Amino acid sequence: MKRRVLCALGALGAFAAFGGLPAFAQTWPAKPITLIVPFPPGGGTDAFARPLAAQLTKQLGRQVIIENRAGAGGTVGASVAAKAAPDGYTFFIGAVHHAIAPSFYPKLDYDIEKDLVPMTTIAFPPQVIVVNPSRVQANDLKSLLEYARKNPGKLNYASAGNGTSHHLAGELFKQLSKTFIVHIPYRGAGPALQDLIAGNVDMMFDGLGSSSQHIRAGRIKALAVAAPKRVPAFPDLPTAAEAGLPGYEVGTWYGIWAVKGTPKEIVDRMYEEVVKALNTPELREIWANNGSETAIMKPEEFARFLNSEIKRWAQVTKISGAKLD
Repeated sequence: MKRRVLCALGALGAFAAFGGLPAFAQTWPAKPITLIVPFPPGGGTDAFARPLAAQLTKQLGRQVIIENRAGAGGTVGASVAAKAAPDGYTFFIGAVHHAIAPSFYPKLDYDIEKDLVPMTTIAFPPQVIVVNPSRVQANDLKSLLEYARKNPGKLNYASAGNGTSHHLAGELFKQLSKTFIVHIPYRGAGPALQDLIAGNVDMMFDGLGSSSQHIRAGRIKALAVAAPKRVPAFPDLPTAAEAGLPGYEVGTWYGIWAVKGTPKEIVDRMYEEVVKALNTPELREIWANNGSETAIMKPEEFARFLNSEIKRWAQVTKISGAKLD
């Protein structure tokens, strides 16, 4: 009996030493962690998710794996994440597309605000107007606009899919420039970008994160950045306003979510690790080269921001008249 009492007291002492945390919080992570990316490899989400996963692997001592689940403008991957076990081993890397989706896809089987827990934003890169130089003989935005206005329907643009920021950026471009350019949706920015590089499509309104390396390599040509000011990583690239299309400003953002029901202790720990990773010199340099500043919001700030973005993009979608192609 005495031995049992001593064992019980020892267990209580150990529990107190860990601050009363549940066992799963003490030992987490005990196995690899999955980050679901809802687009194919090679897109803007990947450009930020993969470096982040590599840094988290170093910090946590457990492998952080990227799982690409593409389809339907990023909504397939979001649905998979929303239905994952809330055990702290599945997280979701989403984007502005997921604030657009509720007004674009009327029959979603998940609610981005209720079925996933916003943790923090991770990047805010601007969109950039890029063309394939062998297909589009334009050295600047002005000459592109002149050709597009004289030849309606002759140009086409690739997007990451219906209802993505790439799609709506193209529709906004058409509205402001009074041009008609054919939309060609893909299953993600990666495949769209590869077809642009291969010369199968004319142009794209892409996030600078995925286009930057190909612009530097000369595979595609950047005509303007859709931002209010020039990007330090590309100081010679004019803004759309400077290049002849005032009012054309389109940015994108990426964030990380936990599965609803994930223990708060694990969500808090993962948030701390993500913030730590984003503040490392390695990731700051990668972000800068991708045309983005480090962007960190607290969970409650991200939740408010997400709600405001859903409302904003609902208005944009309505005004643009964009539809599924």
